[in-house]
Order: sequence, then structure tokens, then C-alpha cells
Amino acid sequence: MSLFHSSDPDLGRLENTMSHLFDGFLSDLDVAKYGGNVRSNRNNSNNSWLPLIDVHESDKEFTVCAELPGFTKDKINIDFRDNALIISGKLERDEKYKEGTTRIQERRYGDFNRTISFPSNVNAENITAKFDLGVLKLKLPKSEPTGRKITVE
Repeated sequence: MSLFHSSDPDLGRLENTMSHLFDGFLSDLDVAKYGGNVRSNRNNSNNSWLPLIDVHESDKEFTVCAELPGFTKDKINIDFRDNALIISGKLERDEKYKEGTTRIQERRYGDFNRTISFPSNVNAENITAKFDLGVLKLKLPKSEPTGRKITVE
């Protein structure tokens, strides 16, 4: 991104410095937006990423929706243990892009692992999952409250 336009060499160096600072600032905003766990593919060979999610709670259940474009349901792993929902998977980069130079890459590839903690009232035996049009939708029903009234004698 060019902030200045001049043939002056000093302004050219200033332009490069300012552009670098501005790009770093925008990158930091992305990290803050996604909870500090987003890694840029251009600067990190690990290629880890996090899918965007929504978590909604009603009186009877929690609903989790995760954006997983490019996935098929057999490439998604879902586990629930210790009151935590764990969604993971891996998206391979398309083979037709292995040769040549990628000029812009905004789509994410590689492994992801997303863990969401829940309270202890989730009925783990009745969790359901559906995957349609790149969106994973999970329903985590709440268990009925247990307990009893205790009479003081």
C-alpha cells in the first residue's frame, strides 16, 4: 500500500517504513479480533488457523455454528470431553496452485483445532451435528437440573 508518491529517495524510504508499520498495525488488529490465535500464512509455515464461530444459548440448548468453507464432513473431527467441545480438521491446498506464484492468498489452509468450554449442564449423549454449505451446526442440549429440596429438622 502506497501512502506517498514521490521520486525523492528519502520519501521513498519513509514510504517503505510507513507502509511496513501500517501493515503490521493491520496484522495486529486481526490477531486481536480473533483472540490472539490467528497466524498469518505468509509469515508462518505452520499454517494453523481458527474457523469463525457463533455460540448461542437458549433455555434448552447451546448452538454452535462454525464456518468451514471447502471442507467435506469426513474431514471434520468433533469431540466433547471435560465440558469442552473440540472441533478440528485439516484443509489441503488445491494441487493446481502448487506451481507458479500466488499473488494473494486470503483463504486458509492447513490444520485447525478449536476448543470451546461449556458449563457442566451439557447433555453430551444427545449432541447432534449437521454440515451444510460449509457451515457446521452443533446442538448441545442442556441436561435437566438435578437435586432435591432438603428440609431442615
